[in-house]
Amino acid sequence: MDSLSFMFIVVTSLLFTSQFSSATDTLTSTQSLADGSTLISKHGSFELGFFSPGSSRNRYLGIWYKNIPVRTVVWVANRRAPTKNSTALLMIDIKGNLVLKDGGSVVWSTNSKREVQTPLLQLLDSGNLVLIDASDGHSGIYLWQSFDYPTDTFLPGMKLGVNLKTGLDRRLTSWKNWDDPSPGDFVWKILVYNNPESTMWKGSKFYFRTGPWNGITYSGKPQLKPNQPFSFNFVHSDDEVYCAYYPKNKSVISRIVMNQTNYWRERYIWEEASQSWSLYTYLPTDYCDTYGLCGAYGNCIITDSPVCQCLKGFNPKSPDNWNSGDWSQGCVRNKSLNCQDGDGFIKFTELKLPDTKYSWVNKNMSLEECRGKCLNNCNCTAYSVVDIRNGGSGCALWFNDLIDIRQIPSGGQDLYIRMSASELARLETVKDEPDEKIVAIVIPVVVLAFAFLGVCYYFCQRRIIKLKDKNEIDGSDESSEEDLDLPLFDLVTITRATNKFSLNNKLGEGGFGPVYKGILADGHEIAVKRLSSNSGQGLKEFKNEVKLIARLQHRNLVKLLGCCIQGEERVLIYEYMPNRSLDFLIFGMYALKLSNFSWPSVNKQYIDVQFYLLDW
Repeated sequence: MDSLSFMFIVVTSLLFTSQFSSATDTLTSTQSLADGSTLISKHGSFELGFFSPGSSRNRYLGIWYKNIPVRTVVWVANRRAPTKNSTALLMIDIKGNLVLKDGGSVVWSTNSKREVQTPLLQLLDSGNLVLIDASDGHSGIYLWQSFDYPTDTFLPGMKLGVNLKTGLDRRLTSWKNWDDPSPGDFVWKILVYNNPESTMWKGSKFYFRTGPWNGITYSGKPQLKPNQPFSFNFVHSDDEVYCAYYPKNKSVISRIVMNQTNYWRERYIWEEASQSWSLYTYLPTDYCDTYGLCGAYGNCIITDSPVCQCLKGFNPKSPDNWNSGDWSQGCVRNKSLNCQDGDGFIKFTELKLPDTKYSWVNKNMSLEECRGKCLNNCNCTAYSVVDIRNGGSGCALWFNDLIDIRQIPSGGQDLYIRMSASELARLETVKDEPDEKIVAIVIPVVVLAFAFLGVCYYFCQRRIIKLKDKNEIDGSDESSEEDLDLPLFDLVTITRATNKFSLNNKLGEGGFGPVYKGILADGHEIAVKRLSSNSGQGLKEFKNEVKLIARLQHRNLVKLLGCCIQGEERVLIYEYMPNRSLDFLIFGMYALKLSNFSWPSVNKQYIDVQFYLLDW
């Protein structure tokens, strides 16, 4: 065979192998997967291949969504040992283990305890990479699967928890950063207690707990209700403890990822319309989700200020620290327990159940049996049902201080906390008495409310009076002349006549305001009485007075020529008396000039005045 024929065969074989690798979902023991080639799941949901995250040049073997334009990696094989170049190969060794080699060195491998003759690697449409025995057909038995070794992403159908038979612990661990998929310090795992819990950790620090499973949801996260677009499952058996979720609609693409950047466990849903991932939920959700924030027997109420409050029957262990915002020492009982004197229980509602590390569970007991079990054990501090469905069943007991409690309105659970007989008696005594704190708040609020209403009433009344006067004034322009039977003068005319109410024109001042001399445009002299704003007269009273004066026309009385009603102004226009008023003649300076008057003549003047009045 000449060299040209040999090269043709080699090139043809390489092209065939590349095409085969890019179109298949399986890898046999006689094949290998090179950098640049991929496996694609049967229906094209996921893809397995080599990638470099972010700005990193390191190469990793991983799985990502195939049909999503934004490359989203959900699993990484060699997250602790990246390759530096593109020479790595994925293959199946003679023992049936999956091996990743780079330059002859094993970078990463699986550890199957069972050797098979026909091992087969397959990428499923669930995103699970499985190693099976091809001779078993579709038995569903996996020699190894990536779902048992998750990285930072929780996919539908994946189990998070512990296999109690083998000790396999399936947990999620965040990437260190977007460029480095090696394990970070943000971890989500199941703690296997008598009453298991789903927990999150920042390194070795307890960060968050969901509360125990109550048959429907976690006691600390009631939003996981049946009307969600996902179904949730929590299994606690003799063989394993795990949680899992499944989309109710298979067209919904969802994932849960551990984000070390903000220390959130985030659930995303893919939105086709925007071609992007949409944040659906995240944990922790608020300050009260912080583990043990309020210490022992402290209750975190997110709507209160401060958020930490001692449970009824308890007081801060260190009042000074508590009042300064350091609640870590928690609360202590008002009265110590005395098992021999007959302790009892107080029912607390709508709570996230406390840390279950020191708890005990019996799934077959009734609530009444649970109470008796706790009461007969002097170390028991609280009890609750395990499953809230169908009225509640099972028994959970706590044997230590109660930690990490929070209030969850319309979603929490009932918890029965042990109290001494003396404390129960005290609480019963004050049960019907008004709470001092409530009284201290309610009384000032009520007083302020009444004061506020009084002020509002005062200003409303003033406003009504002003509006009423304004309406009367506004309506007077058309009807006042008819009502008063007098001419109405314009304020501008009066202002010009009195030279803007000049002091030089002022004739005098009485109790109801000053009087000015004025000259109209036609030269007619007038006396203008401008009512003071302090007179206390309203528009109605003023009109009545004008009507009365207008009817009192007499030759011995000054004639009322008209009036002016405009805005706040009340003005009376009289005829002008050039010889001044009678009081001036009697008591004023002019009277001094008449000092030659004799008493008989003065007496005659007074008699004449009386006749004038009688004549009127």
